[in-house]
Amino acid sequence: MQVTVKAHFNKQTKDSKKELVQFYVKGEDEKKQELNQLTREVVELEIEGVDQKLTCEFSKSAKDSKKTVLEFIVKGDTSSDQSYNFYRKAGSDVTLKIVESQMSIEEFYEEPHEGVKYSVDKDGTASVVTDQMSLDDVPNEDELSNDELE
Repeated sequence: MQVTVKAHFNKQTKDSKKELVQFYVKGEDEKKQELNQLTREVVELEIEGVDQKLTCEFSKSAKDSKKTVLEFIVKGDTSSDQSYNFYRKAGSDVTLKIVESQMSIEEFYEEPHEGVKYSVDKDGTASVVTDQMSLDDVPNEDELSNDELE
């Protein structure tokens, strides 16, 4: 599903926890049912004339007597290089295309992590996948020097 609306790119904010983009929609585009159907979904945002796309959670749609406010939480791994031209449009009127993503909300918030791959057997023991570091490769405290312990 996708919807295209005329909107005002109101703001882009970023703090230590999340990045938020906000648009104001006025007029006939406020009445599009697709806006309600896409709320709380993962979407791709596109602005006409900008090559970059942003993957976002469509976090909320709030309507008052003058406008409808659309808020999106940007996926954390979006680089500033990817989003620079997109954010240059902040403060201006844009044609915004909102396209439903194939990504689930769980995948959107999944943190990439590194670590040892393993499985837990029925008896509770862990089996490490071969060709990785094993617990035998980790020195115990007795084998470490004082410098390495600090």
